[in-house]
Amino acid sequence: MSEQSAAGAMPTAFSVPWADGTREPLPLVGDERELLTRYLDHYRETLLLKCTGVPAEALSERAVPPSGLTLHGLLRHLAGVERWWFRIQLAGEDVPLLYYSDDDPDQDFDSLGGDPAEALAVWRAECARSREIVAARDLDATGTHARTGDPVSVRRVLLHQIGEYARHCGHADLLRERIDGATGH
Repeated sequence: MSEQSAAGAMPTAFSVPWADGTREPLPLVGDERELLTRYLDHYRETLLLKCTGVPAEALSERAVPPSGLTLHGLLRHLAGVERWWFRIQLAGEDVPLLYYSDDDPDQDFDSLGGDPAEALAVWRAECARSREIVAARDLDATGTHARTGDPVSVRRVLLHQIGEYARHCGHADLLRERIDGATGH
């Protein structure tokens, strides 16, 4: 580390933003709802950017062996996660699980015979429904956590989803870089 850096000088180089990024900058201040929902939407948009411009067949490419992850699989997985947490647990909707069964719990990643464009449309629809559910509820409003039967708050679900998307956007970063070399945040 240089003497200047050690003295607390501000950096002059920052990480490179995604070339096609059209996202609004994240707020540095705001109320809790604004910060939670904006951060979650930022990660949703990041996933979309990582999938944009990739040929359909490459979206299903397992580009980082031995991992079976694909961008197509991430879209399917996160559509299912949106439905599970927001629609089923928070809103109590009686809707079927997406890309999951007890007999085939990993079909979101393993069974990629479907059209990636359809997976993208399903994911977008689930995100839109999740936003509606959150907008209609106070952060302290609760649904029922399926595993425990205990109450689970909107706030807790938003925090969980931010972590879920952050983890999977990291996966998407690696996949996209392997597919065509595109990088950025």
